[in-house]
Amino acid sequence: MDFLLDAITTWLKEMLVGGIMSNLSSMFDSVNNQVADISGQIGQTPQGWNAGIFSMVQSLSETVILPIAGVILAFVMTLELIQIITDKNNFHDIETAVFFKWIFKTACAILIVTNTWNIVMGVFDVAQGIVAQASGVIGADASIDISSAMADLEPRLMEMDLGPLFGLWFQSLFIGLTMWALTICIFIVIYGRMLEI
Repeated sequence: MDFLLDAITTWLKEMLVGGIMSNLSSMFDSVNNQVADISGQIGQTPQGWNAGIFSMVQSLSETVILPIAGVILAFVMTLELIQIITDKNNFHDIETAVFFKWIFKTACAILIVTNTWNIVMGVFDVAQGIVAQASGVIGADASIDISSAMADLEPRLMEMDLGPLFGLWFQSLFIGLTMWALTICIFIVIYGRMLEI
């Protein structure tokens, strides 16, 4: 009877150890692939990611958004000029510096509004340059290599009892599911960023 119990115990141990080793060996593969893919995806410029959508957004910005922003800017600056003039009801109290200040603010606002697209693209170019410089660090330092830790793990696992082995198998399965969820989160963050752009 002990022979049968030992055979079942050995079979369960082999099954649990095999499951643990399988869970651990494939646990970080998808995360490593996603991390390696991050530098390629995030390092792309908006026009490199989807040129059709980029040209459509650029066209909308130049033909729709810019005229609307110009009208709002004209309204705001005209309202501010009227407010400046009506603040000093006596025209001899108005200083010319106030008008120069208003002209300077208006010129700066017009310059910013007309170059908004160039400013935004400049920010993306700077970010892309930084990501391109950091891509080697991301690929090399963020890669998790579990094979070095698994070299002598199987004989040590075979020495354990069934209860701890079952718990370890369950934990490795749970961590594997967590790594899978992390892979999905990385995917969502990468494409969410591109959709935000």
